[in-house]
Formats: sequence, C-alpha cells, structure tokens
Amino acid sequence: MQSVFFGGGTPTLLPADALAGLLAAVRERFPLAPGAEVTTEANPESVDRRYLDTLVEHGFTRLSLGMQSARSGVLAVLERRHTPGRVGDVVGWAREAGFGSVSLDLIYGSPGETLDDWRASLETALGFGPDHLSAYSLIVEPGTRLAARIGRGELPAPDDDFHADCYLLAEDRLTEAGFAAYEVSNWARPGHESRHNLAYWLGHDWWGIGPGAHSHVNGVRWWNLRHPRDYTARLASEQSPAQAREVLDAEQRRVERVLLELRLAMGLPLEVLAPSERGRVASVVSSGLGVVDQGRLRPTLQGRLLADAVVRDLLD
Repeated sequence: MQSVFFGGGTPTLLPADALAGLLAAVRERFPLAPGAEVTTEANPESVDRRYLDTLVEHGFTRLSLGMQSARSGVLAVLERRHTPGRVGDVVGWAREAGFGSVSLDLIYGSPGETLDDWRASLETALGFGPDHLSAYSLIVEPGTRLAARIGRGELPAPDDDFHADCYLLAEDRLTEAGFAAYEVSNWARPGHESRHNLAYWLGHDWWGIGPGAHSHVNGVRWWNLRHPRDYTARLASEQSPAQAREVLDAEQRRVERVLLELRLAMGLPLEVLAPSERGRVASVVSSGLGVVDQGRLRPTLQGRLLADAVVRDLLD
C-alpha cells in the first residue's frame, strides 16, 4: 500500500495512542510500501506538541490542517473555534516532531468575506511555511445552520464571480511563492503533491474504513452505512457494514477518467476520448480552456475555473 489517509472528519479527536493503534491495525492487514505517505487531518485546536510527537513516532508522515481562514469573522461564520495564530504554532510543532509534509486547507467565498480578507488568509498561510495548500470554494450544504441563515437573509449567498476572483488571486500568489497547481483546488511545492489524493483522481484502488466510507477495487465501488450507530451494530453482529455497491462497466470507468483527469495539471490522454469527443477538443483549445501537449489535453487557468463546463462540452 502506497498511502493511508485518516480524515473525513477530525480523527485527532481520538487520543494519539488510539490513532496510532488504528494505523498499526491497518499495517497488519495492508502492508505499507517503504516510504508510504501516512496522513492525518486535524483541526488546530485538536492537537498539541506531544500529540504530534506520538504520531510521528508511530509512522505518520504528513499533517493536513484545517486552517480555513486567517480572519476571525470568517471563522465565526464557519463556526470554527481556533484563532489564526494557533495554526502557526501547530505547523511549528509538526516540523519539530518530524512530519515530512504539512498541508493547510483554506476556504474562500464565505458570506461577508472580502477579497482583502482572502488575501490576508493566503499571506498568513504562506507565512506559516506549508508544503501544500488546498483552497476550496465554500459549498453551502442543505440542512446546515449556515444554509438556514442564508435562507433567512441573515447572510448573503455565495457569489460565483467573487469565487472566481478569489481563485485567480490564489493562483497568482501561490505561483509567486513557488507552489504549482497540480489539481484544480490543490497547490504544492515540488515533491509535496498528495499521493493519496492523486490516487483518487487517477482511478486507483482504495479501501475505505468507517461510517460512510467509500471503496473502489477493480471497478467495483461500495460504500458503508453512514450513521456510526448502524455501522457499529453491523460490526458487533459480525456482518458487513457496507450499505450498497455498484460495478462499473468499461464505459463508466472511461467517463470517470475524463471527469477526474481533466482536473489535473497533467491532463487527460487524448486516447481516452471517444472519436466524437476528440472532435470537440479543437473547440476547447480555441476557447482558451485547454491546450494539447504530448498527446494530452491539459486545462488552462481559465479551463480550471470552468472545469465542469469543459467536461460537459466534451462528453455531450
């Protein structure tokens, strides 16, 4: 196995020894390759220096921190409790502990956020010296408290034009700082691209463990029950916690390659496209949304902004 990723929540709410024990259990069943990437997500307030020391001692190599913003007002809208300065402390502790790579997650487009707020978040994040940075536009999920506040008119709805301005600012500033966008929402210093996430985008096999986790092996995809109570009840009765599965045929797998690999800077091999789809590539290129290089269709900056539209135009 090339990578292990603890996330989809805040795994560092567990004691450090418990999280290390989970990694040991994974190792017993899925031997790790030498130099495997082992990541945990964390919120800044959920770890301290000793916690991070313990993780490194037990084989963790990469830390992904949910910074989200450097502005306290934006953090309040997102219902995050940490102060921006706490992130810098945690990055420093991670370096001292021996983590080989540190990533920061940022969110842009929160209600009330300004472009100056977003610029401050980028500058603050870069000042902490991360190796990798993810920047995601805010998606308001139905049924959340934030969605209800927007629905009542207490907060403004997200604005697509503002999201585009934030993205372009991120691209300019991160490129200037020595980062390269290797996927639509992810930038890294050379050699610090997330191997685990690249495996998803390149359609590799993976095993997902835990409530709501998804897996994919040899074209078979399955997912577990979402509620922890139901998940643990199944395990207690020695039954599979899987909720459902689907078997992808060759055409479905091909279409997924188009969807996912056009998000990557390396682009999509033209040979993956059907003849009618290859006929539409010239339109994508002439529109400034892509370039053809060494047999691959690669997205331009404008193409990254309109990634979903590029895929739709090719597959229609």
